[in-house]
Amino acid sequence: MKPRVLVVDDAIFMRKMITDILVGHGMEVVGEADTGSSAVEKYAELKPDLVTMDIIMPEMNGIDAVKSIMAADSQAKVVMCSALGQQALVQDALAAGAKDFLIKPFNPSRVIEVVSKILGQVPIM
Repeated sequence: MKPRVLVVDDAIFMRKMITDILVGHGMEVVGEADTGSSAVEKYAELKPDLVTMDIIMPEMNGIDAVKSIMAADSQAKVVMCSALGQQALVQDALAAGAKDFLIKPFNPSRVIEVVSKILGQVPIM
């Protein structure tokens, strides 16, 4: 069974980039969201195995979205995606329940390594 992933980022090209990496390594992207509030709604609707979550987004930021998702599902697996220089925000996200983080621009092998570790799978390279 393919891992089901929800990709959350306010930039469409970032969603496309991470989607291409995940799909290319045997995962299924079941949905996308461009705001934190939309991510919370889609998580409840789609029940993905994993969420990739941007930190800085309109409406609701990624940290608040992680808090909402974790409040609804304490077993949720969320990976934060941040630009360099957002380390303090990454720490807040990890404290809120995120499992790990990825730095933009994405390194495909690092994306697969982190996602596979969180899903408890052997990476397919």
